Amino acid sequence: MTAGLQTIIYPVKDLEKAKAVFAALLGVEPYADEPYYVGYKAEGQDIGLDPNGHAKGLTGPVPYWHVTDLRERLAALLEAGAELLQDAQDVGGGRLIASVKDADGNLVGLLQDPSA
Repeated sequence: MTAGLQTIIYPVKDLEKAKAVFAALLGVEPYADEPYYVGYKAEGQDIGLDPNGHAKGLTGPVPYWHVTDLRERLAALLEAGAELLQDAQDVGGGRLIASVKDADGNLVGLLQDPSA
């Protein structure tokens, strides 16, 4: 089951420049500002900047579908022919993420909050 798209992660090469651009776009300060991730919340949307995203194979923004059972959805996507890009990983506080590529090379992210 999915709760829809609520998070978009952008791979960035220059975190400081990206922070300036997204602060100007969103008009809010980041809720998380770490060397490995900067996160913004604006109008119910989570926007993240990942300075390590390109090294992980991300070629552009990744929409993350919020799901109730990440491992179940990931298995279903792989069975349907998606290619694993990042296996399930706890990114802190029990929040799980994973990503795949569909048959056309589009990136699809999955996110499960610990409360889900």
